[in-house]
Amino acid sequence: MKIDLNCDMGESFGRYTIGNDEAMMPYITSANIACGSHAGDPMVMDRTVALAARYGVGVGAHPSFPDLQGFGRRPLTLSPAEIENYILYQLGALAAFARAHGVPLVHVKAHGALANMAAVDPGLAEAIAKGVARFSKELIVVCLAGSAMIEPTEAVGLRVAREAYADRVYEPDGTLQSRKIPGSVIEEPEKAAAQVVRLVRDGVIVAHTGQEIGVQADTICVHGDTPTAIPIAQTIRKKLEEASVEVKPLGSFL
Repeated sequence: MKIDLNCDMGESFGRYTIGNDEAMMPYITSANIACGSHAGDPMVMDRTVALAARYGVGVGAHPSFPDLQGFGRRPLTLSPAEIENYILYQLGALAAFARAHGVPLVHVKAHGALANMAAVDPGLAEAIAKGVARFSKELIVVCLAGSAMIEPTEAVGLRVAREAYADRVYEPDGTLQSRKIPGSVIEEPEKAAAQVVRLVRDGVIVAHTGQEIGVQADTICVHGDTPTAIPIAQTIRKKLEEASVEVKPLGSFL
């Protein structure tokens, strides 16, 4: 049994520091690196790709709506052509740093409001997929498991990695509970690890209502800006090893 463990990284900007990327790197296998639209800048992108290369972590792009002020978590109304080109633009920026460090760009994962909206809007998902495909059909696209992103992405000839979350509470329909609701982010390492082990072992996540949701995932996300992100990642790795689950980069088994 294999699973990838990913984290959103490189989300600092200028004088502002978010997360502890270097401390997190030893515990993950894929890094989703901000491309400058919701967070990140050239210095941060360069430093984060270098860290991933040093630790043997797969490099992925984490494109978003153009929304630095709102950290990409505010819904924006853009045309499909705008979405497609914003994706292409951001992939090109991160790919330059990956090439400079001699590592491949492996995957793409949309960030924040862009990802949440695409999970229920096939048209938006298609625009994202077209932007990725114009750059390279070799890339893996990370999609929320069971979401509307999967079919349009596969339709343009891209591989999909189905994603679940270690540190987020779920709605009964398989979407993520809004961050505006208190307790929607899981900060307790043991609770997050238990959710991951149950998911990987049994294909089940328990929604906040107590309802069991069937979820098949290839990759698990830990948010780097969660205050307890590092102990969460440490505990997940420990519990997965105890359950005889191999933690491997996406590119090694998809």
